Formats: sequence, C-alpha cells, structure tokens
Amino acid sequence: MESYIPISYLNDFVFCPRSIYFHQLHGRISTRLYQGKAQIDGKAVHEAVDNQTYSTRKNVLQGIDIYCQQYGICGKIDIFDIDIGLLTERKKYIAVIYDGYIFQLYAQYFSLTEMGHTVKTMRFYSSDDNKVYPVKLPEDNPEMLGKFEQTVYKIKTYKLSDHAQDNPEKCKNCIYETICDQSLYT
Repeated sequence: MESYIPISYLNDFVFCPRSIYFHQLHGRISTRLYQGKAQIDGKAVHEAVDNQTYSTRKNVLQGIDIYCQQYGICGKIDIFDIDIGLLTERKKYIAVIYDGYIFQLYAQYFSLTEMGHTVKTMRFYSSDDNKVYPVKLPEDNPEMLGKFEQTVYKIKTYKLSDHAQDNPEKCKNCIYETICDQSLYT
C-alpha cells in the first residue's frame, strides 16, 4: 500500500516535525483532552465547509476529499469555485501567513489540477476580521514552490531521532509541549 502525506502535516511539519509524532500518539483519544482554544476555534470555522453547508451552489466544491499523486498528498479542500477557478482556504484569524499555510494551499492546488480543474486564483480568508489574502499560484512563485517540494521531500525522509527544535517560541505555542522530551520552553 502506498503511503501518503495528509495536507495538514505540511503546516505541522514546518511548525515542528515532532508535533506530527505526538498527534499520532494521541490516536483516537478525544481531541478535547489535548487541543487548545486556538485549535477548537479553528475547527469551528471549518464546520460549514466540512458539513458542505457553506454554499448551495452546485459549482462550489466544499470539503471534498482530494489526492495528489505527483506529491503523494491527500486531504480536503475548503472551498473551490469551479466557474471562476477560485480556491479559498479559510482560517479563523490570520496574523501571519506562514509557509506551512501556503504549502497546504499548494497541495490543494496540485490535487485539484490533477483532478482536471483549472485553478486560476488562490487566497486565504480570515473569518475573524473578514480579510482576504491573495496567494500567487505555484508557477508564479518558483521560490515558494521549491520550498514546498523540499518540505514534501523532508517529510518523506524524516527521522524523529534526527530532529532538534531550535526555536523556543514554537515550543511555547505547542499543544504537545508538556509531553515533548525536547521542549525548549521552561
């Protein structure tokens, strides 16, 4: 059986590769036991998309499963308007657009493209402040595309024992900080 990378791992890996390990350790344990307010609020923003009640228009794909064979990535999209080729990733609040956010959008882009859709524009939507942040298509941003491909490669070749976090701020904001044996936050 071929293994694949969940789209959410792209952002998690950039934040801290160890967080993926700890997420897997929790397995089927209720997320209420370890998720913080930010994660709970973020899930609430996606509720309409996940339940496919964001729009009743037939030309709007929402919360559908996607797969990209080229990169071995799978997951779900938030919203894709087929008629205008607009791919939207919703976030509760965006203070900074991190590389991991863009990588998730790229994964959705490549998946939709492989499925035969034409993505013309991409954006993030911040629901708390109703702001829209346009994102260049991968072919229009070769530097970010290179970072995306490098991150996919690193995920596929990652060894937990080889990693050492060097950013205490990431540890401070990690929901797994209390169980991580390499936390830099004290």
